[in-house]
Amino acid sequence: MITMFTPSFADEANTNAQNLSVKEIVARLDPGLVSVMMLHEGAVDPRIASRPNTTLLRWREHGNTVRTSWDILRKAPDVYFFPREGPLDASFLKLRRYLRLKTALVTYIVSGGLYSGPYEAPRIRNILEADELVANNSYLAGLLKEKFGANAATIYDGVDRRSFSSPGTREKSNKAVTVLFAGSLRPYKRVPLVVEQAARWPEVRFCIAGTGEEEQLCQQMATKLDCKNVEFLGHLSQTALGEVMRQAEIFLFPSIIEGHPQVLLQAAASGLPAIAMKIYRPDYVLDGTTGFLVETDNELAERLDLLIRRPEIRRAMSAAAIAHAKKFEWDDIARQWQDVFERAVRNRRKH
Repeated sequence: MITMFTPSFADEANTNAQNLSVKEIVARLDPGLVSVMMLHEGAVDPRIASRPNTTLLRWREHGNTVRTSWDILRKAPDVYFFPREGPLDASFLKLRRYLRLKTALVTYIVSGGLYSGPYEAPRIRNILEADELVANNSYLAGLLKEKFGANAATIYDGVDRRSFSSPGTREKSNKAVTVLFAGSLRPYKRVPLVVEQAARWPEVRFCIAGTGEEEQLCQQMATKLDCKNVEFLGHLSQTALGEVMRQAEIFLFPSIIEGHPQVLLQAAASGLPAIAMKIYRPDYVLDGTTGFLVETDNELAERLDLLIRRPEIRRAMSAAAIAHAKKFEWDDIARQWQDVFERAVRNRRKH
């Protein structure tokens, strides 16, 4: 039995991409082989709540670092999985060094920003102290080698088929084309660009799913440009997002700082051709086959125009996207993680 702690949250309503990944992995790990300890704030994902050999630590308003560190250290786990960059991680890893614990650190790199420095100390620590280093796409793995001389395996995130699936027949002759953006409304996501495109296409419906610091800015911009065709959907559950994706025809994602965004795979599984930026090399989009990867905003607008005007291209890319998404199944991915955990424990115990 491998014992594992992860500073990830098991809450059913938590849609943070990192926590979604861990929930899908933990839900599929054999409870007879892996005992898991993780965090929660509220109602827990039922699959994890009912999982044998699972301990859930409540995250409270104050005192979490000391309390959680004590809970972990009472019996040091075999694996510390997916360290973040906060005080809990720093505290445990400092104690790991001081007490010479046999706990293996398994670091999963999923976020962007590795294209150029400077790099924050916690991120460097998580990379250099890792017993097993894993990236969630091939481009990030290459960057880890280039920037840090670190060898990383590649394990992709999967798609939750309970929420994201093909809609069958999508388009009707009397239905306006719908362009969808989904994600946080932060500056690097560049959601104002979606509103600009809506102003160019008043007969096309544009939906923006998500919340964030630029939400008011985008709403004001839509009003100023008289974009009556823009709908702000707010934060959506995974189930609701899947339903919205099945009602759309095009996924527009102009973000320029990403790791390997799960939303592109969710869109593919829902049969949406995607337009995304090439800078972070997403493997979930096959350029020219399941969507387009673009280098400039002018190219983004051109590709959007093409998909709006050419329903036959949308249909071909939709079918290709659905087929491509089938390569990323959580059951297969969980088995890859099981191998990583076993290897990390085995190698750590040798030292």
